[in-house]
Amino acid sequence: MYELIIVGGGPAAISAGIVSARKKIKTLVIADSFGGQWIMAGDIQNFIGTKSVSGFNLAKNLESHLKAQEGIEVKQAAVLKITKKGAGFSIEIDKGETFEAKTVLIASGSGHRKLNIPGEKEFEGKGVFYCATCDAPLMKDRAVAVVGGGNSAFESAISLLDYASKIYVLDRAEILKADEINQEKVRNSGKAEIIAGVSITEIFGDKMVSGLKYQSCDGGEIKELAVEGIFISISRIANNEIVNGLVEVNQAGEIIVDPKTQKTSVDGIWAAGDVTDVLYKQGNVAIGDGMKAALNIYSYLRIDNKK
Repeated sequence: MYELIIVGGGPAAISAGIVSARKKIKTLVIADSFGGQWIMAGDIQNFIGTKSVSGFNLAKNLESHLKAQEGIEVKQAAVLKITKKGAGFSIEIDKGETFEAKTVLIASGSGHRKLNIPGEKEFEGKGVFYCATCDAPLMKDRAVAVVGGGNSAFESAISLLDYASKIYVLDRAEILKADEINQEKVRNSGKAEIIAGVSITEIFGDKMVSGLKYQSCDGGEIKELAVEGIFISISRIANNEIVNGLVEVNQAGEIIVDPKTQKTSVDGIWAAGDVTDVLYKQGNVAIGDGMKAALNIYSYLRIDNKK
């Protein structure tokens, strides 16, 4: 039995893994990939201590740092379910294996939220995309739309600047949430047009996307926009399926944690990163929360339970 199993391969999971290794907690990290959302980013300029780094290189650095820790075990697999078993927990993975641990840290991150409008599903991979870093080169000299107003949307737009001939950024909010520095890069590019306070009603085309329909959020005329690519970068969905019915979540499906300790509603389970109800969904924040969780787990295993 492990003292701790960490589920996830993003910044929260990796920082927790490094701390647990240094504290000599018998730990297994289970992840189907490493780097979290950072792996999809182009140029990252807000990772503390590094002026600029590509998302791919940062993800590889994080993975390398984790695997360099003495005594830690890493298994690349997808976790299917976590269940309570006696005084500990049972973790089932997709390779038919089951592992047991005294404590669990869930750092499974979040997934793409979809618009759920006509045409979205039909044109996935045929002009509808969720990763600009992956698919921006396909939009060479084409008009594209980015849906969303946060940092992920504007980072998508920035990734598209070297390829697309025209970029429309559409969002439901009148006031966009992205950092001003990201907004300035897009607004000053000479290629972009911001359309705020609108909702996308339909995606259309023949074999490939040829456009979208939108209207003001307060109603009114439905308008069409001719684009050949649509990059959806709206809020994300917490990957909480593996603990469905086990821990308490909020209305958004995010795992509720104590912000001081990262503890969940179940004794022995902690959570960190974008899967939780943390206010700010950022990599640097996830790193801190992962470390905080690992330190609290150390106290739980080695100090609190021996009093």
